[in-house]
Amino acid sequence: MHLRVTDSTNNRARELALAGAPHGTLVTAGEQTAGRGRGGRRWSAPPGSSVLMSLLLRPPPRLLPLLAAVAVCEVAGEQAQIKWPNDVVLAGPTGLAKLAGILAEGRPQLGWAVLGIGLNVAVRIEQLPVELRGSAATLGRSTAEVEPALAELLRALSGWLERSELETLAAWRARDALRGRAIAWGTSRGRAQGIDGAGRLVVALAGGGQVTLDAGEVHLQEVD
Repeated sequence: MHLRVTDSTNNRARELALAGAPHGTLVTAGEQTAGRGRGGRRWSAPPGSSVLMSLLLRPPPRLLPLLAAVAVCEVAGEQAQIKWPNDVVLAGPTGLAKLAGILAEGRPQLGWAVLGIGLNVAVRIEQLPVELRGSAATLGRSTAEVEPALAELLRALSGWLERSELETLAAWRARDALRGRAIAWGTSRGRAQGIDGAGRLVVALAGGGQVTLDAGEVHLQEVD
């Protein structure tokens, strides 16, 4: 299903999931009026400039958000990295700039999840809200390349859905943007040490010892 304008492709895909839509159901849009990312943060993209998609998976793999980030990186190129857990970023003069956002939502008890991805393909940074211009990145391609990028992303996702968890973890670690960096969350600080076998972030604490963080419990800030 392709929509010229919708509030959120994830909202539409969730409605379809609840109505019994099958595995592989895809919702795409040219524009979102209420796109969102993790933690309820807004995802903004000028009309026709980005891949805006949500894919229904029955059942979803355990490492779905990490797997999706690896697939996006394949489309974005060698320079793309992953900021835990699944923001795809490019290194820029002011730090890590966000190229793509991934939001997985679902009903685990019912055996389904919706995977939402927003990828800045042809975004012009000056078109974004002022508060986002310093933290956003784009592939800098033409609007004619948005649809081919979607097709490429779907092929990459299909491939990674067939790969093992060990392969997913290895590919994710090869793109890890935070490993070795000082980070802060809440009132705590430490240094990122990579991820464990469940995709949790391992952090060496400033005062000694280490802790593992789940994706839903923290908002990280780099402090280097």
